[in-house]
Amino acid sequence: MTTITEEIKKDVREIVIDFFSEECEVKPEEINDDTHIFNDLEGDSLMFLELIEIFKKKYDLNIDLKTIGKYSLKHPVRTIGELIDMQILIIEHENNIINIS
Repeated sequence: MTTITEEIKKDVREIVIDFFSEECEVKPEEINDDTHIFNDLEGDSLMFLELIEIFKKKYDLNIDLKTIGKYSLKHPVRTIGELIDMQILIIEHENNIINIS
């Protein structure tokens, strides 16, 4: 379990915004917490998988995609802000994320 610092939060935000900026060919300053991943950026679920892999490597996370899938069913992610929040929870709790209500 990782303790979440302001530095980690900032890092996660930068990675998510840079990732979607590059993948969706949008300027980073056009992306904010309320940006809808599917409607505004035309993102897809494969992008989520790529992003999860980036964070798994960067933070040496031990989390199964199945666990993330189960969590996502109860807590759907539609916006950049929701994705950032979920990613921070994944870094902090790894496979225990499924026990968060």
